[in-house]
Amino acid sequence: MQYQFELDEAFALKLDAEDPLAGFRDRFYIPPGVIYLDGNSLGLPARDAPKSLLRIMDEWKTLAINGWLQAQRPWFYFVEQLGAMAAKIVGAQADEVMAVGSTTVNIHSLVSSFYQPRGGRTKILADAINFPSDIYALRGQVKLRDLDPAEHLVLVPSADGKTLDHNQIIEYMTDEIALALLPSVLFRSGQLLNLPLLTEKAHQKGILIGFDCSHSVGAVPHQFDKWNVDFAVWCSYKYLNAGPGGPAFLYVNKKHFDREPLLSGWFGCDKKRQFDMSPDFIPAPHAGRWQISSPHILSYAPLEASLKITLEAGIDRIRKKSLCLTSYMMFLIDNILAPPPYNFKIGTPRQPENRGGHVALEGDQNAWGICGALKDKGVVPDFRPPNMIRLAPVALYNTYHEVWRTIQLIKEIVDKQLYRPFQNKTSEIT
Repeated sequence: MQYQFELDEAFALKLDAEDPLAGFRDRFYIPPGVIYLDGNSLGLPARDAPKSLLRIMDEWKTLAINGWLQAQRPWFYFVEQLGAMAAKIVGAQADEVMAVGSTTVNIHSLVSSFYQPRGGRTKILADAINFPSDIYALRGQVKLRDLDPAEHLVLVPSADGKTLDHNQIIEYMTDEIALALLPSVLFRSGQLLNLPLLTEKAHQKGILIGFDCSHSVGAVPHQFDKWNVDFAVWCSYKYLNAGPGGPAFLYVNKKHFDREPLLSGWFGCDKKRQFDMSPDFIPAPHAGRWQISSPHILSYAPLEASLKITLEAGIDRIRKKSLCLTSYMMFLIDNILAPPPYNFKIGTPRQPENRGGHVALEGDQNAWGICGALKDKGVVPDFRPPNMIRLAPVALYNTYHEVWRTIQLIKEIVDKQLYRPFQNKTSEIT
């Protein structure tokens, strides 16, 4: 994919004028006077989200418990309905995707079923630079089998602390590995792994494989069924804009619908039998068997609204604009911030097919202060130690001019040393 960019402000405005997704920006609440580039951590709310929430509130007020079956979207089936909507953007069948739980809870739920150490196959394969919560969960699952994570949780190393080598991952797929769980996009660098390749190689070696797609779903198209992925999990509060702590998703390939959910709960029952109140667990005949507890109905309202927008925009068009935004940002960094005295580096793979939706900008010891100065100037990025500023231009609501303006502000902050007042300030959330 080749792009021809120019450095001047007029070119950024030209790109915005020609953007077929430009109208979707008005479908979101954007903080006044802010350039929001943190949608890879928490997406912005859809303007229809309050409407969905108020509808459910009205149903609760007027229908009370009858809302479980008589609401516009009956609460009893909300998990399945939202899952069917999301299935369209991950290349799955409707009954293979459920909007349920949280990402880490879903990892526990699925790994408890898919990790079955037997004979010489006793190990889980993950990576050393994955999001820590995933590693915490995998260590716990290994310990639940009375095994030692130091031996039975194998972590593929990273040569640079930012990216993974596919060949090395495949080399680690030995006959001792029972299960692999890997990220689709690495949260620091934004590297996009080759999911179909890794799935194919894992299966050739008799390994079941799942993916945490929290940093890709909503920004990158997926084809879980076509790739024959065994299972996947992802959150909804990043590129799917469901709000802080919004419900997560799980995907289970239909070939595994006969697996027993070991962390079973009442809402994983076959809905036709759920109210029989039988002490014997009768699992749902689809991915819904991995539900555990009652769905948080009010939390699903913003997700309903934002999923509609994602489907309307189309995941392929979203991906096309996302790649153009990040390519444009890289072009500006290369020409404005890479040369001395700025000396910034791009920590994200440059090939479009190898990156997700954000750009990792690497600075020197002043990076933390630069991040603080950006926020003071009305730009919201995020920071990952020791020196990485993550910038996520989201296709549905960010503009090319915002990208151009951000790079100019970073240059100004360095030129005028505006980062100095922020160097020693600390924050619980970066």
